[in-house]
Amino acid sequence: MVIPENVQAVLKALEAAGHEAWCVGGCVRDALLDGGRLPGRTPDDWDVTTSARPEETLAVFGPQARPTGLKHGTVTVKTPGGPVEITTYRLDGEYHDHRRPDAVAFTASLEEDLARRDFTVNAMALSLRGELRDPFGGREDLRRRLLRCVGDPDRRFQEDALRILRGLRFAAALELEIEEQTAAALRRNRALLQFIAAERIQTEFLKLLPGPGAAEVLRAYLEVFGVFWPELLPMAGFDQRNRHHCYDVWEHTLHALAAVPGDPVLRCAMLLHDVGKPACFTLDEKGVGHFYGHPAVSRELADRMLRRLKCAADFRETVVRLVEWHDRDIPRTDKSIRRALRILGEADLRRLILVKRGDNFGQAPEYWDRQKELDKAEAILNRLLAEDACFSLKQLAVNGRDLLALGLSGPAVGAALEDLLDKVTDGALPNERGALLGYLQSTRTADGKE
Repeated sequence: MVIPENVQAVLKALEAAGHEAWCVGGCVRDALLDGGRLPGRTPDDWDVTTSARPEETLAVFGPQARPTGLKHGTVTVKTPGGPVEITTYRLDGEYHDHRRPDAVAFTASLEEDLARRDFTVNAMALSLRGELRDPFGGREDLRRRLLRCVGDPDRRFQEDALRILRGLRFAAALELEIEEQTAAALRRNRALLQFIAAERIQTEFLKLLPGPGAAEVLRAYLEVFGVFWPELLPMAGFDQRNRHHCYDVWEHTLHALAAVPGDPVLRCAMLLHDVGKPACFTLDEKGVGHFYGHPAVSRELADRMLRRLKCAADFRETVVRLVEWHDRDIPRTDKSIRRALRILGEADLRRLILVKRGDNFGQAPEYWDRQKELDKAEAILNRLLAEDACFSLKQLAVNGRDLLALGLSGPAVGAALEDLLDKVTDGALPNERGALLGYLQSTRTADGKE
């Protein structure tokens, strides 16, 4: 475990001033996890805990230090390798809001500081000389791929209910199994999530979704996610009664989610793409289930759910667009792909193809041959882009100035550009300046405007 040079310099400076100093928390966990060799698990942020009081830390580092949370003993030091957060050993007081302690008390004991932390894998400290302090068995839990609370799990979750989602996020991201008593307490205390700000829930949830174990965590703890997204609950056990589906709506969703890359947008779109199905279910005279209109209903529900978590507008709009389009057939022709490009743009059309692939892999295996059609769509898309196909106004061979020169003005300019783009997208006109201006000239002459 190699501590970065800038963090070593911080530890040395504190020790030289007569204080204890240790790296602590997630950086130690990630450095220990398979020797830090897991993709994406190399520690980014190295936090330091110290016996120095905040004012003493400020004195050690002078103008390079600034108080960023003195109430909780936190000082941030500017270093050549980036900011390093330093927090004094502390004991937490009572928690009355299920989020933060009412007060903290500083202590001289590293072990007392570690005892207040959430999970054993986050309650380890590493010294400058490589000594590991691990009073709660975090290293062994990592070896066993186990997530376990420090001390009484009910108390840990009741102190800070966000730990419920943090635990699920760690389980999904690090593929850890949640220890039995911790899992039971997590479920028992799930209603406390109602005390947590939507923005904090959003942050943890969107970090959870890309994890390699996300589908398994969603499967095992649906009732927890149902506290803030109850719309998910009717999906579980909902028989689709359709030969294309060998799973209920929830299991289909989880298989589809696991089949797309670990990107928050894609994973969220897969999680919500069929959320409207239970409300749209009908059974025909042959006993076959149908879900007419479910993409539109799913879109409305997804929009409402993402707004509830106060997701960023661009994230929300992209997800709901993918949900709305997930079941829409796009013929494998140049014209249809160009039209989809015009409406969605390249990035979202590529995302949509991935969403359609995931949706298909969540169906009965005998229908997976739909992947061949998606291969064709992707091949056409790649060819059109290689040929620099025109699908946006900025790619047109003419612009507004050209149309003003023809005598158009006001809203007519925009309308004419859109008409030209329609013609080019549909293959009715080549994207050539002369052809486009000639078409406009002829239409104006035909309309008697010249």
